[in-house]
Amino acid sequence: MTDLSPSQPPETAAPPLHYHLMGIGGIGMSAFARLLRARGARVSGCDESVTELTAQLRTEGIAVDGEHSAAHVTDQPHGPIDVLVASEAVPKSHPELVAARAAGIEVRPRMALLDELLRAGPSIGVIGTHGKTTTTSMIAVALAGARLDPSAFVGGIVPEFGSNARVGAGPFVAEVDESDRAFAELGSQTAVFTNAEDDHVGGNQATYWATVEEQHAGFARYVAQSDRVLLCADWPGLAELCTGANEILSYGQAQDADYRAVHLRPDPDGTSFTVKFRSETLGEARVGLPGVHNVLNALAALAVNHLYGGEFEAAAAALAAFGGPGRRWQRIGTLNGALIVDDYAHNATKVAAAVAAAHQTRRRVRVVFQPHRYLRTEQSWPRLAEALMAADEVLLLDIAAASEQPIQGIHATLISDRMAQNGHTGVRYLPDRAEVLRVLRESAVPGDIIVTMGAGDVWKLARELVQINPVEG
Repeated sequence: MTDLSPSQPPETAAPPLHYHLMGIGGIGMSAFARLLRARGARVSGCDESVTELTAQLRTEGIAVDGEHSAAHVTDQPHGPIDVLVASEAVPKSHPELVAARAAGIEVRPRMALLDELLRAGPSIGVIGTHGKTTTTSMIAVALAGARLDPSAFVGGIVPEFGSNARVGAGPFVAEVDESDRAFAELGSQTAVFTNAEDDHVGGNQATYWATVEEQHAGFARYVAQSDRVLLCADWPGLAELCTGANEILSYGQAQDADYRAVHLRPDPDGTSFTVKFRSETLGEARVGLPGVHNVLNALAALAVNHLYGGEFEAAAAALAAFGGPGRRWQRIGTLNGALIVDDYAHNATKVAAAVAAAHQTRRRVRVVFQPHRYLRTEQSWPRLAEALMAADEVLLLDIAAASEQPIQGIHATLISDRMAQNGHTGVRYLPDRAEVLRVLRESAVPGDIIVTMGAGDVWKLARELVQINPVEG
C-alpha cells in the first residue's frame, strides 16, 4: 500500500508514481488530484466535460485531456502511468480500463485511494445521507481555525481554502460518499454519522444499493471498522446501526447527547447557540447559515474539534465566519433587492430543510426546483411535493436526467399537480428557462428570497439572475 502521508523523501527515493484519474473534472476526483499532487505524485487525468474545475486543474499544472481514451495508456502522452484511478461507475469494459489492464497497470478504485488516505494517520470520515459536504467543510474550517492544520477531502469548494482539498500536517477530514458501495469497506479513526435515509437506492445505477437495508448495513460496517463514532442523537435509528462501534459518542439537541446545542437564538442570517459537553459548558457558538440542520452540522464540527484538542473559541470564531461550501446555501447576490441563494437540496428531507432555512430569513420564499433523476423522482415525488408545500412560490423545471433514460409516466408535473391538489396556489410548471428568468426579473422585490434548488444545473439560473457568467464551479 502506498503511503500518501506527507513526508520528507530519502535521498535515494524512487521517482514519484504517476496517477491517471478518469473523470478528473468531478468534484471528488479533482480533490484526489490536488491531494496526490501536493504529496509529490505525478498526476494527469481525463474527462468528457470541460468545466471550470478542469480549467483550474490545468492552471495548477495538472494535465487534463478532454475525453476518455485508451490512447492515454497506449500512447503515454503524459508519460508512463503507474496507477489508473476510476470510480465504480466506469464500466469494467471501458477501453481505457481494458488498455490499462492489458499493459499491467494497476487499476485502483477511487474508494481504495480514499482508504489509503484515511488510514495514513489520524482521520475523520463523515458519513450519512444528508449534510456530508457542509459538515466535512465545517470540521475542516473549525480545525484550521484552531490551528490543528487539517488535510481535507470535500465534495464541494470551500471558500476558506479556495479548493475542495487542503493539505496539512494534522488530522485528515474526508467526506465519504455512500453512493459508492465500496465505502462500506473503509473506516476511520472517527466516523461522524449525520443521518441515514433511503437515497442512492434501487434501479440499475452501478453505484446504487439494492435496498435501503443493504445501504444501512454499509453504514454499520463503516462504523464498526472505525475506532469511534460520533453520531447525531436527533436522527432516529442511528444508534441501532452503531452497535458494532468500539466507542460511541453523540451530538444533537437531545437531552442524552454527549455534545448538545442549547439555547438556540435564530435570526435572519443564522443561529447563535450554546455548546455543552455533558455537564460542562464549552462556550458560545454561531453558524452563519440558517436552519437547525446547520446548527447540528456546526455542533458536529465543534465536537470533533474538542475530541482532537482544539481551542473552542478559535474553532467557534472560524465557524461563525464560515459562509458555506459551494452549492450549499450559497449566497449568489441580489436581484431588485431580492436575495438569490443556490442550494444542492434534491431529496425531500434536504428540500424541506432548505425551505425551512429560507423562512428563517423572514422573506417571501420563492423556490426554483429542478427534480433530479427519473428514478429518484419516481421513488419520492409525493414526498418532494410535500416538502415544497411550505414555500410561498415554486417554479418547477423539468427533471435533470443525469444520464438516466426517461421512465414512462414520470414527469415533473407529478409534483406540481400534487401540490395544486393539496391547495398550493403558487406552484407553476415552467420548463422554459428563459420564461423563468423573465418572471423572476419582473417580479423580484426586496422582501423576497429566491432559492434555486436541485442537484442538476439549476445553479446556472441563480447566476444568470444576478448576471454572473454561469460557468460550472
